[in-house]
Amino acid sequence: MARQSITLTSPNDQWLQAQVESDEYGSKSEVVNDLIRQARQRQEATESLRSALITGENSGISNDTVDDIRERVLARRVKHD
Repeated sequence: MARQSITLTSPNDQWLQAQVESDEYGSKSEVVNDLIRQARQRQEATESLRSALITGENSGISNDTVDDIRERVLARRVKHD
């Protein structure tokens, strides 16, 4: 594991210490690693959504009606349940 040295503002250091004292985490490092994991997951979700939106935009304009789209979505839900 890589070892890093970081400088924190007093409020951030106090917040990290409070997380450890709450017994939710065993150390400040665990808190920081959890925050980084969460940020990475949000970034991956954002990139996935952005990609899906770009794919949708590039697919062109649909001639389907709202009812056509609704029926297709409902049919997919039935297949996945």
